[in-house]
Amino acid sequence: MNTLSIISLVFVGGGLGSISRFGVGKLSLKFYNGEFPLSTLAANLIACIVLGLTIYLTKDKITQHEWIKYLVLIGFCGGFSTFSTFSVETLKLMQDQFYGLAILNIVISLILGIGILFVLVK
Repeated sequence: MNTLSIISLVFVGGGLGSISRFGVGKLSLKFYNGEFPLSTLAANLIACIVLGLTIYLTKDKITQHEWIKYLVLIGFCGGFSTFSTFSVETLKLMQDQFYGLAILNIVISLILGIGILFVLVK
């Protein structure tokens, strides 16, 4: 696979992931508008599910279908998940003295994110 093809796949996947992330944020605001950063948590956990399922379903075929790695794993999941937003929202919770929610956000994000991948990737 040539470099231009790889860049194009990452570009398209990243764009679709970013648009999907925006949609999750807007949708979550219709149901919840509290202090806890639920939309970021949801996006990151959904990205872990997509990543884990893709790895699980393609583990024996990924070398034959290399485009999946660039489009879905790197592009889409990279554009959809958001460590920087997770970090700034956790910092904001701390600055606003919501220490319990900040710790809860960190613990839930790590345990569920890694747990999802542990179960799906094996």
